[in-house]
Amino acid sequence: NFWGCNLALRTWNVTSLMGNELGGCGILGVGIWLSVTQGNFATLSSSLPSLSAANLLIAVGTIIMVIGCLGCVGAVKESRPLLLAFFILLLLIFFLEIISIMLFFIYQDEIDRYAQRDLKKGLQLFGTEGNVGLTNAWMIVQTDFRCCGVTNHTDWFEVYNATRVPDSCCLEYSDNCGLDNPGTWWTAPCYERVKDWLNDNLVALWIFALCTALTQVMTALKIYVFCNKLCHVFDIKAA
Repeated sequence: NFWGCNLALRTWNVTSLMGNELGGCGILGVGIWLSVTQGNFATLSSSLPSLSAANLLIAVGTIIMVIGCLGCVGAVKESRPLLLAFFILLLLIFFLEIISIMLFFIYQDEIDRYAQRDLKKGLQLFGTEGNVGLTNAWMIVQTDFRCCGVTNHTDWFEVYNATRVPDSCCLEYSDNCGLDNPGTWWTAPCYERVKDWLNDNLVALWIFALCTALTQVMTALKIYVFCNKLCHVFDIKAA
């Protein structure tokens, strides 16, 4: 009958939308956790100081949750305008992701050069007032990745106007070890070390991106099918 069919359609569509909603909650939760636990750990970028991993996750998670709520409300209220808005936003996000990936591969060399130039500019703020987050970030990166500077340890010479590096560049940490012989410092460039680490984890990142894209496409298709079924149900009711 009409009411049984209507209830089944609502339940089916709301359940399918909960995957997106839970995914957004998960991303938002990870972002908040990182924001709380990382303290003053900020981005290494000098031109985009607020663009950290935690902030990105919080923003993405919030957007996904808002869009998911829009879809759920549209499904419960059987509102075609809301469902259509959800469908369009979902497709828009999907195409933006595809375009972003294409642009990344096309302009990868330019991105590398810009990133290195921006990171070197950020070195000038190391240890200065109001840049505790950036300073801590460099100390942690150099210690964890066993590297020094953006392209090499000489990047720090321009910062200090002397032949010295931060103590986090030392093979064995001790106070003022950055003033010792260069043979006691890490020589690997941090940019390449971090880039290698990202490449090592690229498979997991691609799997996550693929799953996200497939979820978006499947949800969009379900919304399309639901709208068609919704029209059919209204036709039955009218008859």
